[in-house]
Amino acid sequence: MGSFEIESSDHAATTTNPEDHQAIDEDEQSPVEEVRLTVSNTDDPTLPVWTFRMWSLGLLSCALLSFLNTFFAYRTEPLIISMISVQVATLPVGRFMARVLPERKFRIGLREYSVNPGPFNMKEHVLISIFANAGAGFGGGTAYAVGIVNIVKAFYHRKISFLAGWILVITTQRHCSPPMSNETDCQAMESSLNVFTP
Repeated sequence: MGSFEIESSDHAATTTNPEDHQAIDEDEQSPVEEVRLTVSNTDDPTLPVWTFRMWSLGLLSCALLSFLNTFFAYRTEPLIISMISVQVATLPVGRFMARVLPERKFRIGLREYSVNPGPFNMKEHVLISIFANAGAGFGGGTAYAVGIVNIVKAFYHRKISFLAGWILVITTQRHCSPPMSNETDCQAMESSLNVFTP
Protein backbone atom coordinates (compact mmCIF):
# COMPACT_ATOMS: atom_id res chain seq x y z
CA MET A 1 0.00 0.00 0.00
CA GLY A 2 1.19 3.51 -0.69
CA SER A 3 1.50 6.26 1.84
CA PHE A 4 -0.50 9.43 1.91
CA GLU A 5 1.16 12.71 2.85
CA ILE A 6 -0.44 16.08 3.36
CA GLU A 7 1.55 19.21 2.70
CA SER A 8 0.45 22.17 4.73
CA SER A 9 0.49 25.62 3.20
CA ASP A 10 -0.50 27.22 6.50
CA HIS A 11 1.78 30.13 7.39
CA ALA A 12 1.50 29.40 11.13
CA ALA A 13 2.89 25.89 10.64
CA THR A 14 5.97 27.10 8.74
CA THR A 15 6.84 30.15 10.79
CA THR A 16 9.61 29.95 13.38
CA ASN A 17 8.79 33.14 15.23
CA PRO A 18 8.16 32.25 18.94
CA GLU A 19 5.72 35.16 19.32
CA ASP A 20 3.45 33.60 16.65
CA HIS A 21 3.45 30.23 18.46
CA GLN A 22 2.71 31.97 21.75
CA ALA A 23 -0.25 33.78 20.12
CA ILE A 24 -1.60 30.48 18.80
CA ASP A 25 -1.27 28.86 22.22
CA GLU A 26 -3.08 31.76 23.92
CA ASP A 27 -5.97 31.43 21.47
CA GLU A 28 -6.29 27.72 22.29
CA GLN A 29 -6.12 28.23 26.05
CA SER A 30 -9.33 27.99 28.03
CA PRO A 31 -10.49 31.21 29.72
CA VAL A 32 -11.32 29.17 32.85
CA GLU A 33 -8.26 28.75 35.05
CA GLU A 34 -9.31 25.38 36.49
CA VAL A 35 -9.69 23.95 32.99
CA ARG A 36 -6.31 25.35 31.91
CA LEU A 37 -4.63 23.69 34.88
CA THR A 38 -6.38 20.33 34.43
CA VAL A 39 -6.85 19.71 30.71
CA SER A 40 -3.98 19.60 28.25
CA ASN A 41 -4.28 21.30 24.86
CA THR A 42 -2.20 18.64 23.17
CA ASP A 43 -3.17 15.15 22.07
CA ASP A 44 -1.00 12.06 22.24
CA PRO A 45 -2.01 9.93 19.23
CA THR A 46 0.15 7.04 20.44
CA LEU A 47 -2.18 6.26 23.37
CA PRO A 48 -4.19 3.08 22.77
CA VAL A 49 -7.93 3.70 22.70
CA TRP A 50 -9.83 0.63 21.43
CA THR A 51 -8.52 -1.69 24.14
CA PHE A 52 -9.94 -4.76 25.82
CA ARG A 53 -10.19 -2.74 29.05
CA MET A 54 -12.21 0.02 27.38
CA TRP A 55 -14.64 -2.39 25.72
CA SER A 56 -15.14 -4.64 28.75
CA LEU A 57 -15.50 -1.84 31.32
CA GLY A 58 -17.53 0.32 28.93
CA LEU A 59 -20.05 -2.35 28.01
CA LEU A 60 -20.29 -3.55 31.61
CA SER A 61 -20.89 -0.02 32.90
CA CYS A 62 -23.49 0.69 30.22
CA ALA A 63 -25.43 -2.52 30.95
CA LEU A 64 -25.09 -2.15 34.71
CA LEU A 65 -26.28 1.47 34.82
CA SER A 66 -29.17 0.72 32.49
CA PHE A 67 -30.27 -2.25 34.63
CA LEU A 68 -29.83 -0.49 37.98
CA ASN A 69 -31.63 2.70 36.94
CA THR A 70 -34.51 0.67 35.48
CA PHE A 71 -34.63 -1.53 38.58
CA PHE A 72 -34.68 1.39 41.01
CA ALA A 73 -37.23 3.32 38.92
CA TYR A 74 -39.99 1.16 40.44
CA ARG A 75 -39.48 2.64 43.89
CA THR A 76 -41.69 5.43 45.22
CA GLU A 77 -38.56 7.57 45.54
CA PRO A 78 -36.39 6.26 42.69
CA LEU A 79 -32.66 6.05 43.19
CA ILE A 80 -30.81 7.44 40.16
CA ILE A 81 -27.20 6.37 39.62
CA SER A 82 -25.36 8.77 37.35
CA MET A 83 -22.35 8.14 35.17
CA ILE A 84 -20.18 10.03 37.65
CA SER A 85 -20.34 7.00 39.97
CA VAL A 86 -19.04 4.76 37.22
CA GLN A 87 -16.44 7.33 36.22
CA VAL A 88 -15.04 7.33 39.76
CA ALA A 89 -15.23 3.53 40.10
CA THR A 90 -13.64 2.61 36.76
CA LEU A 91 -10.40 4.53 37.28
CA PRO A 92 -9.00 2.18 39.95
CA VAL A 93 -10.49 -0.84 38.18
CA GLY A 94 -8.82 0.17 34.91
CA ARG A 95 -5.49 0.69 36.63
CA PHE A 96 -5.86 -2.67 38.37
CA MET A 97 -6.59 -4.35 35.02
CA ALA A 98 -3.49 -2.68 33.55
CA ARG A 99 -1.42 -4.31 36.31
CA VAL A 100 -2.88 -7.84 36.20
CA LEU A 101 -3.80 -8.50 32.55
CA PRO A 102 -1.17 -10.33 30.50
CA GLU A 103 0.89 -8.28 28.05
CA ARG A 104 1.17 -11.13 25.57
CA LYS A 105 0.32 -10.24 21.96
CA PHE A 106 -2.21 -12.15 19.85
CA ARG A 107 -2.11 -12.29 16.09
CA ILE A 108 -5.40 -12.08 14.20
CA GLY A 109 -4.83 -12.01 10.47
CA LEU A 110 -2.14 -9.48 9.70
CA ARG A 111 -2.62 -7.45 12.89
CA GLU A 112 -1.28 -7.92 16.40
CA TYR A 113 -3.42 -7.24 19.45
CA SER A 114 -2.69 -7.17 23.16
CA VAL A 115 -5.14 -7.50 26.02
CA ASN A 116 -2.93 -5.09 27.96
CA PRO A 117 -1.27 -2.56 25.63
CA GLY A 118 0.12 -0.40 28.44
CA PRO A 119 -0.98 1.80 31.33
CA PHE A 120 -4.61 2.76 31.69
CA ASN A 121 -4.96 6.16 30.03
CA MET A 122 -7.30 9.15 29.95
CA LYS A 123 -8.75 8.33 26.51
CA GLU A 124 -9.91 4.89 27.66
CA HIS A 125 -11.43 6.46 30.77
CA VAL A 126 -13.33 9.06 28.72
CA LEU A 127 -14.77 6.40 26.40
CA ILE A 128 -15.85 4.28 29.39
CA SER A 129 -17.60 7.38 30.77
CA ILE A 130 -19.40 7.85 27.44
CA PHE A 131 -20.59 4.22 27.56
CA ALA A 132 -21.79 4.74 31.14
CA ASN A 133 -23.64 7.92 30.17
CA ALA A 134 -25.45 6.00 27.43
CA GLY A 135 -26.52 3.42 30.01
CA ALA A 136 -27.67 6.09 32.43
CA GLY A 137 -30.19 7.28 29.83
CA PHE A 138 -28.83 10.84 29.50
CA GLY A 139 -30.94 11.95 32.46
CA GLY A 140 -34.16 10.94 30.70
CA GLY A 141 -34.54 7.82 32.80
CA THR A 142 -35.41 4.41 31.46
CA ALA A 143 -36.66 3.56 27.99
CA TYR A 144 -40.19 4.88 27.41
CA ALA A 145 -41.67 1.54 26.36
CA VAL A 146 -40.64 -0.25 29.58
CA GLY A 147 -43.66 1.48 31.10
CA ILE A 148 -45.86 0.09 28.32
CA VAL A 149 -44.69 -3.46 29.04
CA ASN A 150 -45.37 -2.88 32.76
CA ILE A 151 -48.88 -1.61 32.08
CA VAL A 152 -49.67 -4.56 29.81
CA LYS A 153 -48.62 -7.02 32.53
CA ALA A 154 -49.80 -5.23 35.68
CA PHE A 155 -53.04 -3.51 34.67
CA TYR A 156 -54.32 -5.51 31.70
CA HIS A 157 -53.13 -8.87 33.10
CA ARG A 158 -51.98 -9.97 29.67
CA LYS A 159 -48.88 -11.93 28.92
CA ILE A 160 -46.26 -10.47 26.66
CA SER A 161 -43.22 -12.52 25.71
CA PHE A 162 -39.71 -11.28 26.32
CA LEU A 163 -39.09 -11.06 22.57
CA ALA A 164 -42.23 -8.97 21.97
CA GLY A 165 -41.37 -6.68 24.89
CA TRP A 166 -37.77 -6.33 23.68
CA ILE A 167 -38.86 -5.46 20.14
CA LEU A 168 -41.38 -2.95 21.51
CA VAL A 169 -38.73 -1.24 23.66
CA ILE A 170 -36.14 -1.14 20.88
CA THR A 171 -38.49 0.10 18.16
CA THR A 172 -40.01 2.87 20.28
CA GLN A 173 -36.69 4.49 21.18
CA ARG A 174 -37.22 6.94 18.37
CA HIS A 175 -39.38 9.61 19.97
CA CYS A 176 -42.22 11.25 18.05
CA SER A 177 -41.23 14.85 17.95
CA PRO A 178 -41.46 17.11 14.88
CA PRO A 179 -37.75 17.44 14.11
CA MET A 180 -37.09 13.70 14.38
CA SER A 181 -39.98 12.08 12.52
CA ASN A 182 -43.10 12.80 10.53
CA GLU A 183 -46.75 12.47 11.48
CA THR A 184 -47.31 9.12 9.75
CA ASP A 185 -44.45 7.49 11.74
CA CYS A 186 -46.07 8.57 15.01
CA GLN A 187 -49.52 7.37 13.89
CA ALA A 188 -48.08 4.00 12.83
CA MET A 189 -46.40 3.58 16.21
CA GLU A 190 -49.59 4.49 18.09
CA SER A 191 -51.69 2.07 16.03
CA SER A 192 -49.21 -0.75 16.66
CA LEU A 193 -49.53 -0.15 20.40
CA ASN A 194 -53.33 -0.56 20.20
CA VAL A 195 -52.78 -4.32 19.83
CA PHE A 196 -52.33 -4.54 23.60
CA THR A 197 -55.66 -2.99 24.56
CA PRO A 198 -58.30 -5.50 25.71
